[in-house]
Amino acid sequence: REFLAPEEATEEMAEEKPHFSYEGETGPEYWGSLSPDWVACEEGMEQSPVDIVADAPVNPDDVAYAYAETAVNIVNNGHAIQVNYDEGSTAEIDGVTYNLQQFHFHSLSEHTVAGENMDMEMHLVHADADGNNAVVSVLLVEGAENPAFAPVWENMPAEEGDPVTVEGAFVNVDDLLPEDRSYYHYMGSLTTPACTEGVNWHVLTTPVELSADQLAQFRAIHDGTNRPIQPMNDREFLDSES
Repeated sequence: REFLAPEEATEEMAEEKPHFSYEGETGPEYWGSLSPDWVACEEGMEQSPVDIVADAPVNPDDVAYAYAETAVNIVNNGHAIQVNYDEGSTAEIDGVTYNLQQFHFHSLSEHTVAGENMDMEMHLVHADADGNNAVVSVLLVEGAENPAFAPVWENMPAEEGDPVTVEGAFVNVDDLLPEDRSYYHYMGSLTTPACTEGVNWHVLTTPVELSADQLAQFRAIHDGTNRPIQPMNDREFLDSES
């Protein structure tokens, strides 16, 4: 790598974040103490993920998705497989346009349904013009092989590294979502440090199937990457029709 001038090196060091993991001394129960910027992980009152209770209201499919194809800009960042999305794909939520930035996966699922984890979970992370986040979550369960995921699955890096754009590989997240896009809605946080709150969560009610082989292929790289369930505190699941 090229050498940095002293002031550049200092700036780069200041921007480096501490390592976090899902077990041991850098696991979720310690995230809030690993950096002053991560205190919300420990002290926040609107954290994610949460358990989706039986009487949580189901909202109709009223999100205007406008997703286009992206190159497979893929990275193993050490705790997830992530695809950074090309510009131009959006979701309009309550009249606000959110740009799709990336999608990534957790195993097991982070959200639970009536106390039960699903096999995996996919997060589509969006941001509006002011930097506010909205996440569309898709629960993944064992079933039939799902060819729509092949462009990602065939190119998952086994080792942590920098993002790579795979020549000739493209994917459209619209093909990865279920036909029924009704959802559970609540306000929460990012599920990794800095656990930033104010995130507009839409957890789709209908799971998507992956085969046992597809699940095993992912888990050979990352498994046990689900943050424990967080308390709802004073929050409620939201009903867009009320």
